[in-house]
Amino acid sequence: MNTYQKANKKMTNFRWIICGLLFFATTVNYLDRQVLSLTWKDFIAPEFHWTDSNYGDITAIFSIVYAIANLFAGRFIDWMGTKKGYIWAIGVWSAGACLHALCGWATEETLGIHNAEEMISATGAVASTIAITSVYYFIAARIVLGVGEAGNFPAAIKVTAEYFPKKDRAYATSIFNAGSTIGALAAPITIPPLARYFQSAGIGNGWEMAFIVIGGLGFIWMGVWMFIYKKPNVNPHVNATELAYIEQDSKEDTSDKPADADDYNNKKISFLKCFKYPQTWAIFFGKLTTDGVWWFFLFWTPAYISDVYGLSSDTPTAQMLIFVLYAITMLSIYGGKLPTIIINKTGKNPYEARMQAMFIFALFPLLALFAQPLGNYSYWFPIIIIGIAGAAHQSWSANLYSVIGDMFPKSTIATIVGINGMAGGISSFCINMGSGRLFNYAAETNMTFMGFEGKPAGYFIVFCICAVAYLIGWIIMKMLVPKYKPVDA
Repeated sequence: MNTYQKANKKMTNFRWIICGLLFFATTVNYLDRQVLSLTWKDFIAPEFHWTDSNYGDITAIFSIVYAIANLFAGRFIDWMGTKKGYIWAIGVWSAGACLHALCGWATEETLGIHNAEEMISATGAVASTIAITSVYYFIAARIVLGVGEAGNFPAAIKVTAEYFPKKDRAYATSIFNAGSTIGALAAPITIPPLARYFQSAGIGNGWEMAFIVIGGLGFIWMGVWMFIYKKPNVNPHVNATELAYIEQDSKEDTSDKPADADDYNNKKISFLKCFKYPQTWAIFFGKLTTDGVWWFFLFWTPAYISDVYGLSSDTPTAQMLIFVLYAITMLSIYGGKLPTIIINKTGKNPYEARMQAMFIFALFPLLALFAQPLGNYSYWFPIIIIGIAGAAHQSWSANLYSVIGDMFPKSTIATIVGINGMAGGISSFCINMGSGRLFNYAAETNMTFMGFEGKPAGYFIVFCICAVAYLIGWIIMKMLVPKYKPVDA
């Protein structure tokens, strides 16, 4: 019987309050990302004369900056600590989100243009100059956003390792990671109406205030986090029974670990040494092969609905489609629970249970092969399929993050999560830049693929890539780490 089971005092549940804060931070994180994807096609592109390539380049550069920043953000969080590190991260990305609102003004000042109407009516070389200049300013704002957002998951995963025992971490991760889904769910029913409201009120072209309002949410979160967060062993809201529950892994069998559990968790692994472990590369490739799928759905689904079905982002039908899509992805919460069920029923160790669960999740994205063909009958078919694939991704991602806690000491978790995030950013960079150029090429040449022409052919190619990505990632992970083996720090 464990220490927490012997205690007479009723256990507090403050760890779930902390999980709730992580959930809201992740929700804000994804809301900030979505403002651009939900306003560029109908609000920003007409003003700045953007093409798909312009948007693809902006999102791709954001992704590569995010990737590089992740490499350092994890180390920064390990060095700074979760409380201060998280404050810095959300402060920087909220400032970056708000900076987007200045891009129109900066373009006008740079080119000597007096107002948005002049930009909209521009043609020829002037329109091209406006597009190029505005893209540079948006890239600058996205760089600030990407640097700050890189700190969210390293901090959140480290907090989860501090507040939850191993068997609960995937579930806790799936809960706070659902914030990405809620953010994406809330975005289409809040951001386009916000932009349209401020546009009708004559405050800029509308999209500017959408960035400011959504970006400001992060500063509110900072105030709450500053006053409520402390590590569990010094937090007055965590009683002895809950603390014993949180720390149960150090009280139980540690025979698989290369050292005493407390010493092991406090051991420092140098940054370069992290890359010597196959466990690091398994996590890296598990993210590299799959994360671009989620980012493609996140950044391109509104454009897909507009390009293929002619529905602008502020129409009720488009908003309902996006809402339903991300409502389906909420099923991912149960994906985090599946390894716990497997452990309880089979007695497998956490890594084996997670890999079994991740194989199951890798099968669902195969449905994306049918999204475009079935879309000929109704736009609801691809939306439902993308939603199922999104739920599978979030379930996969929650377990992939938890694998880090299974195999690395707590002192290095944020660093490995940062490396993991870098892989995801590289994946996103490739798929976003490639998609933008593919869609432009498909439209200009009326390209054909498997019976589809133009942009629909381009989307079908990307859907096929997304469909097989998870099985490829799972196979690579299994080859690199065939069975549970904590790193020998």
